[in-house]
Amino acid sequence: MAIPKFDPAELKIAYEKPGFAGKPGTPVYSYPVSPKEGMKAAMARKPLWQITHSEQQMFLPSVNPDNIARALCVEAQRHTYTTDPVPDMFGVEWEYVPKVGGSMVRPGAPLIEDMNDWEKIVKFPDIDTWDWEGSAKLNEKFLDTDSYICCWVLNGWYERLISFMEFEGAAMALIDEDQQDAVKAFFDKLSDFYIKLLGRYLDVFPQIDGFCIHDDWGSQRETFFAPDVCEEMIVPYMRKVNDYLHSRGRFTDLHSCGMALKQVPNMIKAGWDAWSGQPMNDTQKIYELYGDKILVGVIPSNCDPSMSDDELRKSADEYCEKFCDPAKPSILNIYSNMGLPRAFRDELYKQSRICYSR
Repeated sequence: MAIPKFDPAELKIAYEKPGFAGKPGTPVYSYPVSPKEGMKAAMARKPLWQITHSEQQMFLPSVNPDNIARALCVEAQRHTYTTDPVPDMFGVEWEYVPKVGGSMVRPGAPLIEDMNDWEKIVKFPDIDTWDWEGSAKLNEKFLDTDSYICCWVLNGWYERLISFMEFEGAAMALIDEDQQDAVKAFFDKLSDFYIKLLGRYLDVFPQIDGFCIHDDWGSQRETFFAPDVCEEMIVPYMRKVNDYLHSRGRFTDLHSCGMALKQVPNMIKAGWDAWSGQPMNDTQKIYELYGDKILVGVIPSNCDPSMSDDELRKSADEYCEKFCDPAKPSILNIYSNMGLPRAFRDELYKQSRICYSR
């Protein structure tokens, strides 16, 4: 795609995108191409401007029981969530906690105590029984948009293991020599199942441009498991799914909460196109180390709403000079998008357009 030169008329606000979970709305500029095409260009490492994630539209249809159980459906119709236990696609029950706006598995009764028993216990869902046709009809207009459609997939590999075994059991199973082969066998079958599931998504909802798959790997201070454990136990199975999605022409973004600096090489080996780490990660250091191999969501270090407009514009200029390199692109961290001061946001767009059209 030829990158057109920046035109100041692009700063005219075309419309405002509603904020997520009560957050302020985000202005959408008069881009030279659609937000969808802008996002796809960035994911292909040929950005036209610094992506802020306002270019995309989340999609989590209720046809997938996980989204109902996790109390996170984003589709044409609004949903309310009960505090009663709700089963996910594997029959594991989740309970919605209104105070935190999310769901968890009630602890104390894990589905599996020892992963060597998984084949006798785990029943893979029959996705052919789900109402795909009804969901396609319901979401036809919802998906008719100029935004990049990002389908979120909750409960990746380690998160799925936690849902079966609780956290302590899952962590132990990854390093217990007596359970490791069973974990690998399960993850391999789970990957085959995810390929079938995501393939059905693409057949039913061809509007999907990419997937954001969840698999949390860290706490506030440290990763849950050593990098060599992750490389052996998780990476090959993630790679299998990513290779499939790439073969279908879709992009993949990893959503992984917690401190995960040590795991970025494994994200790259697993084939992820992008990752926006939470603020406990030094995203600027991660960009410097790995930005040539994965799109890093960078958090601005100097963007305080109390700053003057001139200071904010200067900060945006410095950010673009460092992180908007056409030979080593980045994206704005998704955790930074909400509430960005307008002066910073305007200058970020302008300068990134100039940087990327050099």
